Amino acid sequence: VQLQASGGGLVQAGASLKLSCVASGRTSSLYGMGWFRQVPGKEREFVASIAWNASGTYYGVPVKGRFTISRDNAKKTAYLQMNSLTPDDTGIYYCAAKVSGTGVYEHTGAYAYWGQGTQVTVSS
Repeated sequence: VQLQASGGGLVQAGASLKLSCVASGRTSSLYGMGWFRQVPGKEREFVASIAWNASGTYYGVPVKGRFTISRDNAKKTAYLQMNSLTPDDTGIYYCAAKVSGTGVYEHTGAYAYWGQGTQVTVSS
């Protein structure tokens, strides 16, 4: 499975952005998709995830109520709608694919494939 993330950019605090992650390759193996973010010197942080063929969305505490994850199975695409952005949301956002039911959605180890990342910068 290959993942291509896009949609990042530079915005002011309070603005919105929508990230996209397109999956290709062996997409029939998709079990879930997730978004993580990382800033220099810190570990990769869980943002949100969604089950691919079932209901179920999960959010990290810092983004709950502001971010919404969704998917379009026909387009093999996961989205991350980010509202009310703050400077603390700055980072490289990575999408990831989960291809089995093992592992917890919030943990990086549960994901077998990763996209290249897209930079999100929120100015104050």
